[in-house]
Amino acid sequence: MTDHELVQIAFENLKNNVGIIAEWDKLNELDRQMTIHVKDQIFNFNVEIRHELRNYQLLQLFDLSEQLHPLIVIANHIFPKIKEVFRQKQIAYLETNGNIYFQQNNTTIWIDTQKPIQLKKGKGNRAFTKTGLKVIFCFLLNENILNQPYREIAKQTNVGLGNINYILSGLKELGFLVQMDKAQYRLINKKELLQKWVAAYGEKLKPAIHIGTYRFLKEAEFSNWRWIELNNGKTWWGGEPAGDLLTGYLRPAELTLYTNETRIELMKNYRLIPDEKGNVIVYKKFWQNEEENDNFVPPLLVYADLINSDDSRCQETGIMVYKKFLQNKF
Repeated sequence: MTDHELVQIAFENLKNNVGIIAEWDKLNELDRQMTIHVKDQIFNFNVEIRHELRNYQLLQLFDLSEQLHPLIVIANHIFPKIKEVFRQKQIAYLETNGNIYFQQNNTTIWIDTQKPIQLKKGKGNRAFTKTGLKVIFCFLLNENILNQPYREIAKQTNVGLGNINYILSGLKELGFLVQMDKAQYRLINKKELLQKWVAAYGEKLKPAIHIGTYRFLKEAEFSNWRWIELNNGKTWWGGEPAGDLLTGYLRPAELTLYTNETRIELMKNYRLIPDEKGNVIVYKKFWQNEEENDNFVPPLLVYADLINSDDSRCQETGIMVYKKFLQNKF
C-alpha cells in the first residue's frame, strides 16, 4: 500500500466516522501539507506518514516536529503509549480508522473511539519470521556469512537448512538483498533493514526467547551489578546494563541477561529468585558467534533492546550506541 492510499483511507474514515474533512494542500516527496476543516475553522499541518510506528522512531519524530511545526503524523495504527507521548509533546496524529488528536489555535480535538482497522497485507514472507530474524541478525553482524554455503549459514545461525533459501528469497523480495553474480550476494538498504529488524525483534523474537523474570536474593546486589562475575562464554549483559557499559550514560532500572545457562544454574550462580515483578529479565541467547572477552551482547542487540524501550533515557542511550558503534556500518 502506498503512502497516498494510506492517507486517503484515513481522510475517508475521518469524514465518515467523525465528520471532519481533511484535504491535501501539497503532496510530493519533499513537501506534504494538509488542511483540516472543523466547522468554520481551518487548521494547517505539515505531514509525516509512517506505515508502522515504533518506539525507535520517536526521537526522530520529535526533531521533525520542531523543524516542521505544526506536524501531524499519519499512520495505520498508533499504540496507546505512543499516542500518550504525542499528546504530551503536542504532536498531532491521525490513524487510518479516523482517530485524531491535535491542539492548535486554542482548539483541541481528541477523538479515540474507533477500533483499529486491518489493512490488506501482501503475501507471506519468510525473512521476518522468528527464524528469519535470527539469520538476519547474523548477516547484520557479519555480512560475509551471506556468501557461505547454505549448510554453513544454517550451522552458524542454528536454524534448519531448509529455511535459508526462503529467508534469502524474502530479503530479495523486500529489496534488502541483491545477487551480484552466481555465488555472491550483498545487502542493500542496510539502515532500513536494521530498523525493520529492530522492530520485528521486539515484537516476535524477543518474547519467544524470554526465560524468566527474577530478583536477587539480596536487594543490595542489584546496585552492585557491575561486580557480578558472569559465567564467561555462557551469560552476557544486554539492555540497560550493556548500554551503561558502552556509554556510561544510563543508570539501569532493570538488568537484562542473555544466557545459555539453565534456570537452575542461573538461580545458583547469581542467587536469583523467580519473581514476576522482579528487575532481572533473562533471555535465551539466540546467536552462535561469540564476542571475545566481552561480558555484554553485540552493540547491535544492545541498540535494539534500548530503542524498543518505553523509557526516553533508554532510547537516548540507544541512539548513543548507534552513533558510536553502528553508524559507520549502516
